[in-house]
Amino acid sequence: MERTILHCDLNNFYASVECMKHPEYRDVPIAVAGNEELRHGIVLAKNTLAKAAGVKTGQTLWEARQICASLILLPPDYTAYRRCSRMVKEIFTDYTDQIEDFGIDESWLDVTQSRNLFGSGMTIAQTIQQRILREIGLSSSIGISFNKIFAKLGSDYRKPMGLTYISRDNYQDIVWPLPVSDLLYVGRSTVKKCLHLGIETIGDLANSDVRRLRRSLGKWGEYLWLFANGEDRSEVAKQTYIFPIKSIGNGVTPPRDLYDLEDFRLIAYVLCESIVARMREQELAARCVCIQLRNTQLVSISRRTMTTVPIYTVHRLVALAVSLCRRHYHFQIPLRSISISVTQLVSRHAHQQLSLFDDQDEPQEEALDQVMEEIRRRFGPFSIRRCSMKQDMELTDFDPLSEHTIHPVNFFR
Repeated sequence: MERTILHCDLNNFYASVECMKHPEYRDVPIAVAGNEELRHGIVLAKNTLAKAAGVKTGQTLWEARQICASLILLPPDYTAYRRCSRMVKEIFTDYTDQIEDFGIDESWLDVTQSRNLFGSGMTIAQTIQQRILREIGLSSSIGISFNKIFAKLGSDYRKPMGLTYISRDNYQDIVWPLPVSDLLYVGRSTVKKCLHLGIETIGDLANSDVRRLRRSLGKWGEYLWLFANGEDRSEVAKQTYIFPIKSIGNGVTPPRDLYDLEDFRLIAYVLCESIVARMREQELAARCVCIQLRNTQLVSISRRTMTTVPIYTVHRLVALAVSLCRRHYHFQIPLRSISISVTQLVSRHAHQQLSLFDDQDEPQEEALDQVMEEIRRRFGPFSIRRCSMKQDMELTDFDPLSEHTIHPVNFFR
């Protein structure tokens, strides 16, 4: 039986939610933007009027104001966005339990088994689109196809309120003329390599020699060739399926530059407390610690280190992150932003080979972390803090757990 996959994309999601909250802004150009004072001053989303004026997502606010002088800037309200996202997904559950998120505003749905109850894929897509508009007040574009890749292309093909059906009979006419950059997971670097090979469209990619692609692009060359030819067979996960976590991390651009290792340490404590709390929720420990540093000249470096004993406490994670920074960065140029993450995740309860020579103070550190997390759960994220954070509240006065929205983006899980 031929599959029927939908991909639903909520149009201009953040900006649409703001227009729903503030009807007075529906007929003026608006953009949801980060805080300029905290150096997060970029456009996160824009409505149709702002887009028509030339405002682009990711643009700095001063550039956006030059392009559109009447642009109204609104701060993001992630609580409202998550609430609207949940409401949309509740509508999806009326038609299938195979719902796989691809970010806060995008989802795949496999409605193959629902066609006998609700009609064709196009009929189901029309019904869902109208319900989202009528019951929540948001517009959406939906792609309908026989695989996830083409369904995603379909939702991008016509906006807003678009419905695009890509079948085995018409995909060469619809998909192949599109630029190769429109294909999922073809980023800037891959586009450059494709252009070097004379590949400008998805059709060019589909008709290329797969062996040549594999030589130039590695295994991704073969994946992309399969995608372009409609040979994506990946399943849409069930709603109850929990994808295995491969890494946990946080990053931040602080309100001011970081001039020395002590500045790095203060930020590291805030980020690592969030990372350890999320590891504990999943009962995980980590064998690998990674840092990513970007200086004020926008030059980035990343470094990692492996541990002999899995780590699961804030103190040890901070110590390793600081050690990495000390070895690989000397602060001739201040840092603009940092990220810390952990990989090589293992069960917290797995057997461990202990060292005879290291101090085994993990139980006490873990108990301290747990007590602090419980106090924060009951009384708020700033109810208890480490004394060192008082040294510079400008750097440490943020809460990654509540302020940072995490978007799943990995297709190959």
